Amino acid sequence: MASKKTRAESDRQDRIVAEARRHQAQREQTYRAQALKMYPWICARCGREFSGKKLRELTVHHKDHNHDYNPPDGSNWELLCLYCHENEHARSQVADAYGEATPGGDHEPPSTYRPFADLEELLQRKT
Repeated sequence: MASKKTRAESDRQDRIVAEARRHQAQREQTYRAQALKMYPWICARCGREFSGKKLRELTVHHKDHNHDYNPPDGSNWELLCLYCHENEHARSQVADAYGEATPGGDHEPPSTYRPFADLEELLQRKT
């Protein structure tokens, strides 16, 4: 009896995941279509041009990394090729791992330490 319940739960989870993916794909198609109408079919990073079948390699990148923020003016989007898009997200993950500032995040103030501040004075004393 327990195996039937597990199978039923598994089927339910599969349906939920499939539905979520379907909704995500529909949402992506909406903002992707808008972005392709607004912007030239050129990767914003490497400058590669896309057309025809290759157009599927051009993706919409959310500048603030929030996929739910899709303003109608497209201010949170840029078109990136698959490679540049992957690189952008990899750089963000590395920055997060090392605790560095990421786009849209809080930035730490720059260091005020100046290791060579008195170097000129020291050099003048020796001459």
